Amino acid sequence: MKVARIYMRVSSESQDLERQERLVTDAKTEGYYIAGIYREKASGARADRPELLRLINDLQPDEVVISEKLDRISRLPLEEAEILIQTIKNTGAKLCIPGVVDLSDLVNSSDGMARIVLESIQAMLLKIALQSARDDYEDRRERQKQGIQLAQIAGRYKGRKANVMTHDFIIALRKSGESISKTAIKAKCSEATVKRVWHQFNKKL
Repeated sequence: MKVARIYMRVSSESQDLERQERLVTDAKTEGYYIAGIYREKASGARADRPELLRLINDLQPDEVVISEKLDRISRLPLEEAEILIQTIKNTGAKLCIPGVVDLSDLVNSSDGMARIVLESIQAMLLKIALQSARDDYEDRRERQKQGIQLAQIAGRYKGRKANVMTHDFIIALRKSGESISKTAIKAKCSEATVKRVWHQFNKKL
């Protein structure tokens, strides 16, 4: 039986995962049993994403991790991204990204020099895709930074409005004794946001 776990990710709460839901139907059509679906709203430039970590912890040998694009898995710097991918592979699982060349089946059926060459090609293609995902992330950040700078010069940039409800929820959770990590999960935000909101709250006391 072919077993798959599906990972979906968008970067912010304002985005939705609806388009990526087709991965479930497509995988079932291909004959996969879906052992788990992991939905996340967090930056791909973070390695400490709760659902991604839960996915890796759940993985079993010979299972397949399916994601829409490689940048859904990682937008980390290349060295960190390679460590993340290797962590997935160390479980004995395989990575399947529609649209990215996957030579796994060819590699498994090859011997000798042919296997060595195909494994090298696969590793190179994966490295290129990981670096492209990071480059795209850096380009987006730079364009955003330039846009903010231009808006500041023109007097139009007011900064991002705080999500008051989220901030109040974070404060309530921390007051009740929740840890930073559990608060981040329940409030659906980063641990950095929890620390910042809690620090600002304590400054006002």
